[in-house]
Amino acid sequence: MRAQRVWKVNGAASIGQLQSRLDDLNKRLGQLESQPAESWKVEELKSIALGLSREIDDLRCAEATAALSELLRQ
Repeated sequence: MRAQRVWKVNGAASIGQLQSRLDDLNKRLGQLESQPAESWKVEELKSIALGLSREIDDLRCAEATAALSELLRQ
């Protein structure tokens, strides 16, 4: 059920779009970690990246569940 909730929140967001955002965040994290940065910025970006990862996992799970349900109906 959680995957359905995330699907509604993201609307048309695709896994590719979310993955692109996650890649950008990871690049930015790499830059910040190599510089003397404020730790709260790094922690905030890590938190956002984890959230995106969860959304991607939820969407992939929802797609797999839908595909499996369709196979079982046939």
